[in-house]
Amino acid sequence: MAMRGRCTKVLPSELNKVCSERGDDPATHPRRMSDFEVVPNLQQSSSSVSKSRRKAHFPSSSNEKENLISWIPENIRKKECTYFVESSQTSDSGRIMCECGYLREQHLEDAAKPPIFLGKEWDPRTHVREMPTDAFGDIHFRGLGQKMGKYVRVSSDTPPWVIYHLMTHHWGLDAPNLLISVTGGAKNFIMKPRLKNILRQGLVKVAQTTGAWIITGGSHAGVMKQVGEAVRDFTLSCGHKDSEIVTIGIATWGTVYNRESLICPMGGFPAEYVLDEENQGSLSCLDSNHSHFILVDDGTHGRYGVEIPLRTRLEKFISEQTKVKGGVAIRIPIVCVVLEGGPGTLDTIYNAITNGTPCVIVEGSGRVADVIAQVASLPVPKISIALIQKKLSMFFRDTYEQFTEGRVVEWTKKIQDIVRSRQLLTIFREGKYGQQDVDVAILQALFKASRNQDNFGHENWDYQLRLAVAWNRVDIARSEIFTDDHEWKPTDLHPVMAAALISNKPEFVKLFLEQGVRLKEFVTWDTLVYLYDNMAPSCLFHSKLQKVLLEEREHTASSKMPRIQLHHVSQVLRELLGRSTQPLYPKPKHTERPRLSIPVPHINLNVQGSSLRSLYKRSAGRATFTMDPVRDLLIWAVVQNHRELAEIIWAQSQDCIAAALACSKILRELAKEEEDTDTTEDMMALAEEYERKAIGVFTDCYRKDEERAQKLLTRVSEAWGKTTCLQLALEAKNMNFVSHGGVQAFLTRVWWGKMCVDNGLWRVIACMLFFPLLYSGLIAFREKRLQSLGCLTRLRAFFTAPVVIFHMNILSYFTFLLLFAYVLMVDFQPVPSWWEYLLYFWLFSLVCEEIRQLLYDPDGFGVVKMASLYFKDFWNRLDICAILVFITGLTCRLIPSTLYPGRIILSLAFTIFCLRLMHIFTVSKTLGPKIIIVKRMMKDVFFFLFLLAVWVVSFGVAKQAILIHNEERVEWLFRGVVYHSYLTIFGQIPSYIDGVNFNIDQCSPNGTDPYKPKCPETNEDNKKPIFPDWLTVILLCLYLLFTNILLLNLLIAMFNYTFQQVQQHTDQIWKFQRHDLIAEYHGRPPAPPPFILLNHLQILVQRVLLRRPAACHRRLKEKLEKNEEAALLSWEMYLKENYLQNQQCQEKQNTEQKIRDIAQRVDILAELLDLDRVKRTGLVEQRLTSLEDQVHQNAQALRWIMQALQDHGFSASGDVPPAGSGKALETKEFELERKPEESQSSYHVLARNLLYPGSHIRRFPVPDEKVPWEVDFTLYDPPTYSAEHKDMAVQDPFSLSLESLLKINYNTMDGLIDRQSFHGLYTVQDGLPLNPMGRTGLRGRGRLHCFGPNHALHPVVTRWRRNLDGSIIRKTLKKMLEVLVAQYPLSDVWALPGGSLEPGETLPLKLKWILRREFWPQFQNLLKQGTEVHKGYLDDPRNTDNAWVETVAVSVHFNSQNDVEMKRLNSFLQGCDPELCIRWQVLDKRIPLHANHKKLLRKVSTLLDAYY
Repeated sequence: MAMRGRCTKVLPSELNKVCSERGDDPATHPRRMSDFEVVPNLQQSSSSVSKSRRKAHFPSSSNEKENLISWIPENIRKKECTYFVESSQTSDSGRIMCECGYLREQHLEDAAKPPIFLGKEWDPRTHVREMPTDAFGDIHFRGLGQKMGKYVRVSSDTPPWVIYHLMTHHWGLDAPNLLISVTGGAKNFIMKPRLKNILRQGLVKVAQTTGAWIITGGSHAGVMKQVGEAVRDFTLSCGHKDSEIVTIGIATWGTVYNRESLICPMGGFPAEYVLDEENQGSLSCLDSNHSHFILVDDGTHGRYGVEIPLRTRLEKFISEQTKVKGGVAIRIPIVCVVLEGGPGTLDTIYNAITNGTPCVIVEGSGRVADVIAQVASLPVPKISIALIQKKLSMFFRDTYEQFTEGRVVEWTKKIQDIVRSRQLLTIFREGKYGQQDVDVAILQALFKASRNQDNFGHENWDYQLRLAVAWNRVDIARSEIFTDDHEWKPTDLHPVMAAALISNKPEFVKLFLEQGVRLKEFVTWDTLVYLYDNMAPSCLFHSKLQKVLLEEREHTASSKMPRIQLHHVSQVLRELLGRSTQPLYPKPKHTERPRLSIPVPHINLNVQGSSLRSLYKRSAGRATFTMDPVRDLLIWAVVQNHRELAEIIWAQSQDCIAAALACSKILRELAKEEEDTDTTEDMMALAEEYERKAIGVFTDCYRKDEERAQKLLTRVSEAWGKTTCLQLALEAKNMNFVSHGGVQAFLTRVWWGKMCVDNGLWRVIACMLFFPLLYSGLIAFREKRLQSLGCLTRLRAFFTAPVVIFHMNILSYFTFLLLFAYVLMVDFQPVPSWWEYLLYFWLFSLVCEEIRQLLYDPDGFGVVKMASLYFKDFWNRLDICAILVFITGLTCRLIPSTLYPGRIILSLAFTIFCLRLMHIFTVSKTLGPKIIIVKRMMKDVFFFLFLLAVWVVSFGVAKQAILIHNEERVEWLFRGVVYHSYLTIFGQIPSYIDGVNFNIDQCSPNGTDPYKPKCPETNEDNKKPIFPDWLTVILLCLYLLFTNILLLNLLIAMFNYTFQQVQQHTDQIWKFQRHDLIAEYHGRPPAPPPFILLNHLQILVQRVLLRRPAACHRRLKEKLEKNEEAALLSWEMYLKENYLQNQQCQEKQNTEQKIRDIAQRVDILAELLDLDRVKRTGLVEQRLTSLEDQVHQNAQALRWIMQALQDHGFSASGDVPPAGSGKALETKEFELERKPEESQSSYHVLARNLLYPGSHIRRFPVPDEKVPWEVDFTLYDPPTYSAEHKDMAVQDPFSLSLESLLKINYNTMDGLIDRQSFHGLYTVQDGLPLNPMGRTGLRGRGRLHCFGPNHALHPVVTRWRRNLDGSIIRKTLKKMLEVLVAQYPLSDVWALPGGSLEPGETLPLKLKWILRREFWPQFQNLLKQGTEVHKGYLDDPRNTDNAWVETVAVSVHFNSQNDVEMKRLNSFLQGCDPELCIRWQVLDKRIPLHANHKKLLRKVSTLLDAYY
């Protein structure tokens, strides 16, 4: 029991202590909650508290504590009893207590004798007041490990939005995607173990997969305990923190045992709570497996059920909120799950059904759940009082005596109303239809309720689909949404398609593509901008985009960050794809209207679903579609490393090989910049996978048709920046792809030009040296026509082949090197000879060729781009270095004073030119890989030198400082420190280092001899060295140990590793680098240097004088015609589909996959066996029931025979045994349950709703069988209610005095009031008329203005629904109607334009609101011409026993769209009251109207033979 003693003020230093007292200082009491118009600090707190989810088991940070301490006392209250009134009852210990349940000492000091309350009875409305709460913070369950939760004590009058704000902003909970309210028995009950396991797994699964909140009573008993244990088992099985399920317990503060440990005015962080079930008595302990607790306080102690109103309001408030997730905004759905339960549970179910909340009843859990489950399949008229009484005796055996006759009647009425709303009721039966998952039953219940909910158009289907996307339950979408009941248009799926892409839900993307979504229609420029604008901030591509935007803002000197546009995306993509590609999205010109600068509205899929949908409903002139939507989506998915999503989109691509290679390139570039190691590995693995996809598709293409496959390599892809597959593979360094046999065969064909590839190399060299051999047939050409053509054509074909150009350049280069060597060694004169001039001329031709390579730009990249590509090649840089060194040497050579230095520099240039020969050897399959190994080893040596330099310098400096004193000559310092130390590694040890072999003649004592080193320090007497030779020897030994043994062996090991690594991939590396050589000589002029100058002159004339652009050779880059390209891509796409099918077959044949499939089948088989056992049990029960039925029938037949014999004088000699079965009634009940058809009730239903509309009056419960007045109903004692209408001039008396009632004339015209019924004379009893349709549960006239019939008029104005061309729309071969509906002020529902008739009026007042006065006579004429579809009683919620509504429904149908009266009606409707909402709405069974109005519409549809 809580200790309510006097509390002291708590200092801030005591925040972390568990407080057992509460603050009582009046200064600390803020105003009441009702005094605040706006909750203070509500908006400020949201900015200071992170909205990210914080788990309950994490300790609160200091900032969170400060926010809670400052915010909660100002906004959340508790309740205290301020007036002690002695109760007639005593406490458990026999002590006197107050009416509130607390003892005297647990009240405040001034609560004993408040003068203002003296002489008054205890009233909670006046004697209980609110004050700041004193219990909140973190709750720790002592003795149960690290179980932590959040808790707060709140007043029962707390607004629900304040609690929701606390949970989402201060407790850090994400708004739920689903709210699961679990209700049922509050005491421990026994449930079947199998059903318990199924329930636990399903409930937790649906919460975990959908991101739901589970709300229970929070105590450690009954249903709450079952839910807590289910959450506990799931948490233990998962083991990771992200798997925590939000389980909120809403309990009564006054019934919580050990609640005194939770009291702390400044917050408990944590508060230690002890779960003690043994000593709790009539109170309850909190369940340790819940994560959050809301403890509702009304100022009383020991009274259960206090939390129910606040829980209902909170659940309703949460269900009205909207959550935006992944571009989808959904109204948070709610579902009620019922297990077991008693009378309170029945009220909860009834209230939930009344409020439109779907309920899942778990059959087999006991009591109320089983009673409803047993009768749920029966027709409502079959649910009788006797049947309910029988079920209650069956499932409430211990407490059945407490059910009075009136209570049974009330239960029957409530159960009838519950079963009548079948669309909101789902019975979960173990093994029903093979379905054993509670999670599926819960989600199906929501969908069933949504599907049967009244909505305009496609709103309910859209809402269901948004729910499925938010929950990521594609299985539910397939089984419940995409069915034959609704036809989805592809454009209707565009908003949810965008949401599925943003939230990375590949299964839904795949489903939408299967449902007909066309990416060409879906992907627009605005859609792409929106997708890139909603990328995850943690994505590397997003940060690169932000850098581009920041640079643009700095460039334009703008203070506002520009919006993301596609040319920004293109800028980043060009960096990733390589500069050899053109921009994928060109930047709009300033002179034109920028396509992408149009502000895109934020995509918000609210329940009405209009904003995002409007993005796809633009006119054709405004919607700008991209060139390749599959490419755009693929890039968007790849840059975010969405593996499954990208794979689905790639499967839709047409240019699939180029797409795979481009994705590989992008991922490799992003992986280089990614800082997270795991993400880098994922990106590299995905890049390799896309390379394998490209290889797989190309392999199938090459096997099918070599010519077409090679065209795919060189085809210019407009979609990928006007590049080729081969270029993309080279940019991405996809060695496996380039080394593919098909690619190498293509390169070989390019290498040999127009000649056959099987020509021997000796034949080529022979024809090069003696070209007339070409006419002897020594060289074979691929094209047979070349064999018969003239000599010039054959010469051109031969000498333009890259292989010939290569060997001629080799011959030319060797000649150049021989001439260079001859000049340097033999003929280097002060005045250059003609051989030397020839050398210079030769070099000039080489320089011209390098300039041509630098400026050669067939693709229009620009000089800067070509320069970057040129200098990127190592051999080009080596060429430039050699030429610059040669020019430097030539300059020095031409100056007489520097002739010798010039020769030295030219000698160095000769060395560099010789190194250039290695590039020539790369064409060799033997020498090419060795050159690669040498290049890799040079990198190893470069890094090795850093390690070696440390030892060389350290040893050299130490040796020089020990041996030589003050050496001032720099060159000899370098020799002593570096040169000698370096030579020591190779065995050249200085002779003087140990002092034994010292010779003073080999050195200069004072360092004056420039050709001798300075001598070490010596003794002046005998000129012997005095340095410590033992130290120098030790240093030398250590130096040799680390350098010769350690470092050199390390270098050898590095070389060996490099060699092994390259050797394994020698063939791939050589094939990859072979392309560079082939491409170089393929685009090189055919003449070798120096004759190449003639080709350069030809190019100069064509480019400068004739202005002809540079032509790209069609073998390496070829632009195809549109028809040819389309046919090629279709062929590629066809083979890609074959490749994907083969991959799927291989995966199925994989051993691991087979094992997984077998395991899955075994699990399914085990479930089927269990299900079969359940079905067999049910079959046995069914057969037993059938047998009992037959026995019962036989007993009846025997009884009839015996009775007939007795009537004819035959009497029995002894006692006749009873003929009948003891289970006759029960058998009949089972028979009723098996009947699928349900007979419609002929009694009014709306007129018997328990809560009378517009008031707090509750009707007396009237079951169906007690509705007729002829049926005896002795318990019938309805309340009386007659509302006073101040705005009505004519109304019957408010009171039911006989004197006032005798003045009314029934069954005739009573002045202006027509009291005649369409059903004839009605009965008048005690001055009051009786409802001709029977009892309603309420006496008086209610909200109606007259006793007896209240006449009304409801015009049903319809027209045919038409297409834009004027044709009538049909559905299921029937024409579709549109009906005129209206929404009146202060009303949330739509209705037919009509209503009650005022006395003496011919048109209803509501109809006059809609129409202008001048149109009233014309509308009366339309009514006269119309067809009467209903005349009589109207089942209205306002009806009572003594007043009811009778209406006349007239069908006014406009058959032609050019009807003059319809056009006139529309014109008069446009000028009506602006507060009214009027619309033409498609007529079907889900139109959201009053239920009684829908019955009228059904009659109109039948009359016109239209669809309903």
